[in-house]
Amino acid sequence: MMFLLQLMSGSFPAQEYIIYGLALKTSCYPFIYRLSCFGLRWKRPSSDNFGRKTIMNLQSPSPKLSIIIPCFNERDTIEKIVAAVRSSPIQYKEIIVVDDCSKDGTRDILAGTIAPLVDKIIYHDHNQGKGAALRTGIAAATGDIVIIQDADLEYDPGEYPLLLEPFIQGKADVVFGSRFVGSRPAPVAYYWHSLGNWVLTTLSNMFTNINLTDMETCYKAFRREIIQSIQIEENRFGFEPEIVAKVAKMGCRIYEVGISYYGRGYSEGKKIGWKDGFRAIYCILKYNLCR
Repeated sequence: MMFLLQLMSGSFPAQEYIIYGLALKTSCYPFIYRLSCFGLRWKRPSSDNFGRKTIMNLQSPSPKLSIIIPCFNERDTIEKIVAAVRSSPIQYKEIIVVDDCSKDGTRDILAGTIAPLVDKIIYHDHNQGKGAALRTGIAAATGDIVIIQDADLEYDPGEYPLLLEPFIQGKADVVFGSRFVGSRPAPVAYYWHSLGNWVLTTLSNMFTNINLTDMETCYKAFRREIIQSIQIEENRFGFEPEIVAKVAKMGCRIYEVGISYYGRGYSEGKKIGWKDGFRAIYCILKYNLCR
């Protein structure tokens, strides 16, 4: 009973609740989780200055947006995604492409037709992974807001204004674009991918005590000083749970907005696999419990 009262009052941290529930070895764990789904929340971590101040630039209708495009072997889509980003309805933008040592001719396209169209191209001398490419690109960003844009045409740059709106209104420090919120178009996806994403998002939420619907989304936007203050440690797709855990611990104001999604299959170049799912679980535990 005392445990329930602590949980309902918000004085029981999520990590302690999970460890406590497992130690009891009873069925109270799923019961308490169901209660959390009905709106019972734990107390949020105390915020530092990042979570409560508003930079003046964002009061302008047109903050400068830094778009980070990590790419690896994307010769079939890199020109199309750069064209889509350039035509997005954002007045002030900075496009940074980070090539993670592509071997399929992507580098030749970047050096040739793409170079005059973007602000920066950074080349890795060996393949390191998406997280490493993002670490490089984020460090080079100079805009007010930094957003991640995959090079595979699954996400629509025309929807940048949706992600910027909470920043402009002074409400958010971090905004995620969710593929599972709202009524925007999305193709029928792989069942096991959707189930895996739900499991990972739910597990992440249990530790961070935030109610995201799409932890693995590509579209993550940050105030620049926040994302540049975070040491990104993961080199591959572990970036997603790592960054969610870290912004949650900072007490940032996090918003979600619904976005459209045009998923591709493995025959079209999709790279994430089942091993990355196990790594994501490891990262959720590592960055929530051990840091």
